Amino acid sequence: MTSNQRLDGCIALITGASRGIGRTLALALAREGAEIIALARTVGALEELDDEIAALGSKATLVPLDIRDFDAIDRLGADIAKRWKRLDILIGNAGVLGPVSPVPHISPENWQEVIDVNLTANYRLIRSMDPLLRASDAGRAVFISSGVAKNARPFFGGYATSKAALAMLVRTYALECEKTKLKVNLLNPGPMRTKMRAAAFPGEKPETVPAPDELVPLLLKLVDPDLQETGQTFDFKS
Repeated sequence: MTSNQRLDGCIALITGASRGIGRTLALALAREGAEIIALARTVGALEELDDEIAALGSKATLVPLDIRDFDAIDRLGADIAKRWKRLDILIGNAGVLGPVSPVPHISPENWQEVIDVNLTANYRLIRSMDPLLRASDAGRAVFISSGVAKNARPFFGGYATSKAALAMLVRTYALECEKTKLKVNLLNPGPMRTKMRAAAFPGEKPETVPAPDELVPLLLKLVDPDLQETGQTFDFKS
């Protein structure tokens, strides 16, 4: 590693790290010297990420689990406490689109999945990781938001509701941390070249929207130890 890496020695947990935005952000943090705790369901994709992080000269700990396994999130917090005694960066990225359909047509099962993944899992992460983030000299938590958290769009009721609720959860948590060194913010990537975007807008040409790599400078700002802003939503603008 080089001495000018801004996150050298930091411990960073990224959920949904195996692909898309999560994978890009995991690699970006590793490139800056952070040790990565990569959480996702797909073991093979996590192993590929591990190889890439190793090639950058950093380290990764792989956590293959479904983010809806809430008891496992509690165990993960205990494991991080035992091994590192702190967590410097938390990126709550894991998300699911759910059905693109009228609200009355969403099945209870699909509704619950969207709420569990996009909202409840992040509450459980906050609950489990809060003492570890506060133990850091400059704890930083960033949760991935969406434009539909503020602007209603037909047929995206489940996803929009979960993201709007997430925004309120994160802003409330940020207020509760105001007198600490911990900074908590939301990042709205906007239209982004991901599998989720392709599922939501199948007729859209991928090259017409930004690639996840373009998010990296904004993300690095939000995890920088010198960051002072908290409780805000940062909108990426290409």
